Parts: sequence; structure tokens; C-alpha cells
Amino acid sequence: MRAALAALLFALPLAGLAGDAGPRYVGLPGGAFKSALQYEDAKNGTRIEPYALMRRPVTNDDFLAFVQKHPQWRRDRVAGVFAESRYLSHWKSPVELGAQAQPQQPVVWVSWFAADAYCKSIGARLPTWPEWEYAAAADETRKDARKDPAWRERILAWYSRPSNAALPRAGLQVPNAYGVQDLHGLVWEWTDDYSSLLVSGDNRDQGDPDKTRFCGAGALSMDDRENYAVLMRVAMLSSLESSNATANLGFRCARSAP
Repeated sequence: MRAALAALLFALPLAGLAGDAGPRYVGLPGGAFKSALQYEDAKNGTRIEPYALMRRPVTNDDFLAFVQKHPQWRRDRVAGVFAESRYLSHWKSPVELGAQAQPQQPVVWVSWFAADAYCKSIGARLPTWPEWEYAAAADETRKDARKDPAWRERILAWYSRPSNAALPRAGLQVPNAYGVQDLHGLVWEWTDDYSSLLVSGDNRDQGDPDKTRFCGAGALSMDDRENYAVLMRVAMLSSLESSNATANLGFRCARSAP
């Protein structure tokens, strides 16, 4: 049954906004997967259920269509509890992209709340961290390239590039073995469970608002301490609040198998 569902996801890419030629999904079969993070209840790995993931990150053009349809998410109307003042600050106006936000660039300066609302508006959701990590473990030919030092170095080289250059448009990278693009080297991406990734060694500290205390604990929670690219993402995501927005953080949506 699980194999049949995965095959269906692969065979039938899913549409984004109705009547739109924008985001499309690819099906991932799931299976046994060992995260680079140490989870007490999954020391030997966990099972990823079949799911679909957007091939590319959500773009400025996609998000513009969303705010036009749902004006409560315009930057001049959104409630402050859902998005900080820098939300979509690179757009020319609340409903115009402008020179600093090209249509096919991934949308950035977007909060978790806004990303979550976008995905829900198209019958989708943000991927969980294990789902994102599972997809991101693949290179162009292998479904799990994490043990390859050369592949790791390539990812770290991407991350070391200056961040003040204009973002490339989404979809320029060669698809990985699952058909997903831009998981590395374009933007960081929100996940549904981003705030629970760093784990303190003292359970009494869980929920502590001073997240800077958890960076060391996060490093120790890495099962594979050489996987610095994963650690960088985990540390960055876990330092954020749901209303935060940054110049290099976007998102893509996922859907569970029916």
C-alpha cells in the first residue's frame, strides 16, 4: 500500500495556486532514515512516510498571488504578532515586487506564520525537519550522499559565498535524485517544527526563551558531528521566532500522501 501511494505521488505532480503554472511537487517514497540529530525516541532512525515536496522554493511571484488573494498578509496589513517590521521589506510596495524582488527569485523576508498560511491556502503544509533533511540528503545521483566528503565540501562552499549578492532565480540547480531543486545553496528554508530542533541536555530547560544557551547543546545533539551544513541550518532556524524574517530565509510546501 505504501509503495502504491508513493508511486501515485511520483506519477501525478500536484498543482500550486488554482489556475497557476507555479509550484509543483514531486513524490518522495519515504522509508527508514537516520537523522543527523539525536532523538531519544529514535536512536536507530525513524520512518519517513511517503510525501510530496515542492520541486522549488516558493517565489516572489507565487507569494504575490497569495497576498493579493489574502490581503491580511500584505505587509501593510499583517498583524505585528505574525510578522516583524521587515516582513516583505524588499518589495516595492505591499502589492508590487520591484527591482529588489524579481518574480522568479525565492521569496524571502517572510515569517513562519506567513509561510504556514501560504501552504495551508493551497491545501499543503510546511515540511517537517525530518522530511526536509531526508530530501536534502540526496545529491544528483544518490538518495543519500551524506557520507561523501566531496559533497559536504560543495555544500559548505555554497554557504561560504557572500550573502549580499542578488539571489538567483529558483530552479537553476540540477535536480537531486528525487527531482527536488535548490535545497542547498540558494536560501535557508522554514520547517514546520523549526523551533524544536536544538535540544538542551537538561529537560527542565525546554521552552526556555533564551535560545542562545542551546547552541552548544545543539552541537552535542548532532549524531554526525562532521555534518556542519546540517548543524548550521539547525542553529540558524532554532534561533528564530515565528514572526522573524531574514534576507536569506524562504520556504517550500509539502503534502502528505492521501
